[in-house]
Amino acid sequence: MTSEPTSPAKRTAAARPYAGAWHAAWLVAAAAGAVLWPPPADGAPANLALGVAAVPGALGLLAPWLGRRLDAPLLIVWAAAMSAAVILMGGLAGPLAVLVMMPAPAAVILGGGRRLAAAAALIAATATAAGLAQAGGLATPVAPQPWLAFSALAAAGLALSAAFLILQRRDRLAQAGDRRRLASFMGDQPYLVLFADAAGRLRDHFGAAPDCIDVASLDVLERGVSAFAAEPARLKAAFENARREGRASLAFAPAGAADRWIVATLAAHDDGVAIVMRDATLERAREAALEQAAADAEALNAGKSRFLANMSHELRTPLNAIIGFSDIMRSRMFGPLSDKYAEYAGLIHESGGHLLDLINDVLDMSKIEAQRYELAREEFDARDAVSASLRLTRVQADQARIHLRGVLPPQPLEVDADRRAIKQIVLNLVANALKFTPPGGQVTVTARADGPMLELIVADTGVGIAPADLERLGRPYEQAGPNAQRAMGTGLGLSLVRAFAELHGGSMALESALGEGTAVTVRMPVMLAADAEAPPPPAQAAAIGGNVVAFKPQR
Repeated sequence: MTSEPTSPAKRTAAARPYAGAWHAAWLVAAAAGAVLWPPPADGAPANLALGVAAVPGALGLLAPWLGRRLDAPLLIVWAAAMSAAVILMGGLAGPLAVLVMMPAPAAVILGGGRRLAAAAALIAATATAAGLAQAGGLATPVAPQPWLAFSALAAAGLALSAAFLILQRRDRLAQAGDRRRLASFMGDQPYLVLFADAAGRLRDHFGAAPDCIDVASLDVLERGVSAFAAEPARLKAAFENARREGRASLAFAPAGAADRWIVATLAAHDDGVAIVMRDATLERAREAALEQAAADAEALNAGKSRFLANMSHELRTPLNAIIGFSDIMRSRMFGPLSDKYAEYAGLIHESGGHLLDLINDVLDMSKIEAQRYELAREEFDARDAVSASLRLTRVQADQARIHLRGVLPPQPLEVDADRRAIKQIVLNLVANALKFTPPGGQVTVTARADGPMLELIVADTGVGIAPADLERLGRPYEQAGPNAQRAMGTGLGLSLVRAFAELHGGSMALESALGEGTAVTVRMPVMLAADAEAPPPPAQAAAIGGNVVAFKPQR
C-alpha cells in the first residue's frame, strides 16, 4: 500500500536530529585534515583552507536547536566557507575545487528537496567567485597535490552519500509513522478494509472482519483475495475490472458460509486494489430488528394515544356533571345555602373547570398523535375568534394584575380555518404568557394578514425562557420554569399550538431571552384570496377593552 505524502515541514523536523551528527562528522574530518596535513613545500596555506572549510561544520552542530529560518543563512555560510577554502588553494584548478559542491549535501541534510534549488544557486555563485579570484590573480597558485585532491573528493562524496542515506532513513521513519497513524484510524472502521497487490495477494487489512471471513489465514498464506469467495471467479473478475476501470462492486457468498452475503467495493490505487467488505446479511438483520422495534414503538404510542383518548372521553362526562351541579349549588338555584358550603361549591366548580381544561388538552393531543383529529374548516373573521379568546382570559389577567392588550386591524381578517383551533391557539399562548409574567407586566396579542398568511403573535414581558428549555418546548409534555409553575399545566399548550398550526399547513416560531420576555409567532396560510391581495393596513390598531396600542413584535 502507499502511504500519504509527508509535508516539507514534517520532513525538515524529522531531519534535524541527524543534521547535528552530519555536521559533526564534517567538522572532525576537516579539522583533522587541517591539523594533520603536512604543510607543502611551497608554503600554500592548505591547513588554513581546511580550517576554514571546518567552520560550517562547527556552526551546524547547533542545527538541531536552531530554528528553520536559520537554515538558509547556514547554507550561505557553507557557500562562503567553501569559496574561501577553494580560493586559498589555487581556485578551481586547485586540489580543493570539489568543495564548491558542498552546499548540495548541506541542503539535503537541512531541508530536503526544497533547499536544492537554493543550493544550486549557491554552488554557481561559489564556483564563479573562485573562478574570478583565480582569473584575477587573487588565488595563490599551488603545485598539484593529488592526495589532497583525492581526500577532498572522497570527503565530499562521503558527505553527499551520508546526506542521501539520512534522507532515505528519515523518509522511511516518516512513512512508518504515517502507517501507524493510518492503522490507528483504520482499525476502528466498522467494515473490513483489505489492500491487495496487483496480483491479488493480500498485503494488509484493517477494521472489523465478518466472522465468516478468515483474514488471518489469508494473510499468512498470501493467497489471492478471491480465495475466500464461494465463487472465486466472480471476485477475481471484479478485481480485474477494478484494475482496468478504477472501481468495481460485487456481492458474493463467502466460502464455507453459503447463507451469508458479503458486499465488496473495490478501488484501484498505485500498488494494487483496496477492497471494502461489509456483511449485508448482518446489516439486513439489524435493519429488520430496528424496523420491528420502530413498529412496536409506534404501535405502543398509538395504543397509548387511544387509551388516553378513551379515558379522557370517559372522564369528561362525569366531570361536566360535577361542574354543572357545583354551579347550581354556587348560584343557590334551589334554595339558600350557607356561605361556607357556597365557598366549597365555588372551589369544586373552579377545580372541575381546571381539570376539564387539562383533559381537553390531553384528548386533543391524543387525537392528533393518533391522526384522528379532523379540522372543521369554515370561512369567518379571525378577529372574532381572537376577541373571544381575549374575553375569556381577561378575568385571569385582571386577577394577576397583568395588562392584557389586543392589536387587531380595522378591516376583517377573512380566513378559511378551524374556528375552535384558532381560539385554542390564542387561549393556550395567552395562558402561558400570563403564567410566566409577573404582576405589572404586559401581554400583547397581535393578529394581522401577511399576504396569504394569517399571523398571530403573543408577546409578553415575563421572565423569559432559558436557551436549554427553549430547545425542548413545543414537544408534548415538555415544560419550563420552576416546579410551582410546571404543576399548573400538562406541558401540552405549546405542542397543541404547533400541532394546530401544522394541521393548517403553517408553523410556530418561539423567541425568548431571560429577563426580557417571550414572543410566539404562528403563521398559517389560511387567508382568503381577497384579503391575501389586499394592501397592508395603515399603522393603526383596534384594541380590546378600549386600549389602543402600536405593538412591534419581537423578531
